[in-house]
Parts: sequence; C-alpha cells; structure tokens
Amino acid sequence: MTTRTAEDRQREIVTAARRTGSVDVTTLATELGVAKETVRRDLRALEDHGLIRRTHGGAYPVESAGFETTLAFRATSQVPEKRRIAAAAADLLGDAETVFVDEGFTPQLIAEALPRDRPLTVVTASLASAGALAEAENTTVLLLGGRVRPGTLATVDHWTTKMLSGFVIDLAFIGANGISREHGLTTPDPAVCEVKAQAIRASRRTVFAGVHTKFGAVSFCRFAEVDALEAIVTSTLLPASEAHRYSLQGPQVIRV
Repeated sequence: MTTRTAEDRQREIVTAARRTGSVDVTTLATELGVAKETVRRDLRALEDHGLIRRTHGGAYPVESAGFETTLAFRATSQVPEKRRIAAAAADLLGDAETVFVDEGFTPQLIAEALPRDRPLTVVTASLASAGALAEAENTTVLLLGGRVRPGTLATVDHWTTKMLSGFVIDLAFIGANGISREHGLTTPDPAVCEVKAQAIRASRRTVFAGVHTKFGAVSFCRFAEVDALEAIVTSTLLPASEAHRYSLQGPQVIRV
C-alpha cells in the first residue's frame, strides 16, 4: 500500500470539504488511515493557507479564486439561520423606496421578506431574486443586464456596472463570501467584485447580511471596508465579543 504524503492528504481533505460542504476529524482519520492528531495538523496547515476554516471537530472550505459554491448548494446549507438573518435585514428597510438586492441565497431570502404592501423598486443582478419578486404587487423589478454566471445565476461585467452607475439607490443589501476586520468584504470573482463595489457606490445606505461562518473568512477580491456599512446582520452564532469588535469599526451589528 502506498503511503500518502502530507500534501496528498491535504489535497484529499480540501476536495472532500468542497464536495460535501464540511468534513470531520474522525471520519477523515478513518478514511485516510491516519491518527486524528495527524488530521488536525493537516487542517491547521490548510487553514494557514486560507483553504479551509476549522470548526470544533472538523472544518469547512473557504471560497476562493479557485472555488465557489453554487446558488443551489447555498440553498441547502444553514437555511434556518439564513431565514432569520434575512427577516431581520428586511426590517431595516425604513423609508427606502429603492433597494439593491445582491446575488446569493441570503439576499434572495431578503428579497422575499420585503414588504408587499407599499411601492418599492428593487434593482438586482440576481435572476433568482428577480424571479421571486416578478409577480409581487407594488414591486417594480429592474434586472441588471450582463453576462450570467452559471453557478450563481447573476449578471456581471461592464453592462451590469454601467447600468448600476446611473442609479441613486436608497439601500443596498449586500452579501459577501467573507468579511474580516482586516480585509473588509471579499468575494472570489473580480467581475462580481465590480458589481458589488458599484452597488455600494450607488447606494445611500448599505447593509451586509451573512451567516456567522463568513466572519474572519477572506476571499480574493476586496470590494468594501467594514466602515462602509451602516449595519451588519448575522446570527447569535457569531460571539458577542466578535460582534463588538466589528461594531467598533462603525456599523451597527445585529445578531438574531
């Protein structure tokens, strides 16, 4: 039997994490035929390289320039947490009449949670969000044109950003693949990064909504600093101490 090198093991761990969404130490030790401490050492090395984030007893993959989850996958993971966050984010609408809804599953849930009893114009690059709102009474949907990214079903490139640059929007609901105090809000794809940055420039107020696992994660392209946000909406799974550190940079942090 050929003995795997540490590099081989770590490659298999990343592949497994990306395929299933998470891995646990016990299962990996059995499958790789090594001690749990060896797996933990591999996970520490992979975390140092920004490929995974460790959790209690396991790890999950970090989205990067070479790996990004699809909208279909996001619609199956952490759904109750995402629904709570989306409802709380929609509550921040205030007197906004024009809203930008970002691509992604949590923003789509925000779109679905927006009130239907008052006139609202929603600008979005997300085909899923546009579809969810298309028949909503009192809601005007402006779908930004451009190249459609197959994994996320959202438009990008210069057509999208040019259209966005012509608007003044009351409130932007923004998602990200990672948010950190040091590197701000990040996403793997430069084309997506441009759309998000332009949406924030076009908007008077910006709210970030995301699950607790986004915090501390860093992806390839930065599109905003934390202090550009009016509010951060996440769940109580983000420790209060960590939420406080983000609030020191400016935004109100809401945990639900």
